[in-house]
Parts: sequence; C-alpha cells; structure tokens
Amino acid sequence: MSLDKMKKEELELLSYKEITSLLLEEKGAMNTLDLFTNIVELLGLPKSTIEKKIGDYYTTLTTDKNFLLLADGKWDLRKNHTSDKVVKAQEQDDEEDEEEEEESDSKTDLIEEEEDFDSQISDEDEFDDGDDDLKDLVVLDEEDLELEQ
Repeated sequence: MSLDKMKKEELELLSYKEITSLLLEEKGAMNTLDLFTNIVELLGLPKSTIEKKIGDYYTTLTTDKNFLLLADGKWDLRKNHTSDKVVKAQEQDDEEDEEEEEESDSKTDLIEEEEDFDSQISDEDEFDDGDDDLKDLVVLDEEDLELEQ
C-alpha cells in the first residue's frame, strides 16, 4: 500500500524505520533531510520536530543494517543493491592473499638460501671466538678494588 493512501492512524503505528523503508521503496534513494521531512509531513508533526530529532533519526539509519548510505550521500535499501560489489571485493581480497603468499614464499626462499649457506661452512673454517681477547683479563675482588683507590 502506498504511503500517501495510508490513514494517519495507520502511519502513527509504524516506526520511523518502517516508514523510511516504505519511502525508499516508493521514491528511491534520498538524503537524510528529505527522508525525515517526508516522515514529519506524513505524520503531521510540527516542522520544529525536524531540528529536534533529525540527529536521532540519522543514528537510527546508520545503525540499522537494512539501510545503505551511498557514495552520493543518499540512503537506499540494502536489498536494492546487488552483491557484485561484494564479489569484486572478494576478488581483491584473493589477489591480496596471493601477493601475501608470494611474499611468504620469497621469505621462505631466503631462509632456505641462508640454511644452504650455513651448511656450506665446514668445521675447518676458522672463526674468531673471542677467547684471545679475554686471556689478559684479571678478576679482582671488591677488597682489591678498595685498596687500589
């Protein structure tokens, strides 16, 4: 049934969300102010209601998953929009996953190269283990330190 043909008593029984859904079905996408102005006029409320309650109305729209805010700032019913955008977003996510896998593979390759390098080093190779630097060190007790001062 059309909103214009509904009696005021019937409209008063509907919530703002229900009236918004009916408005969007009939008229298509609309901005917040136009939607709320239509609701106020349909219910016969004073114009001051717009200024007092539009913030609450906007919050209602943003928190309800049935409504979708479009790029041009207009609201529409989520069911009016196809899921091909979701499919495209999924494809992009898949591409990102593939890139992450490629990065992961390259990191794995680096680790494998590092392991290959480590296996090429033999026990015969000389390493500076630093023991030569420590041979001249002497350990002093606290008493010896006090005597020197």
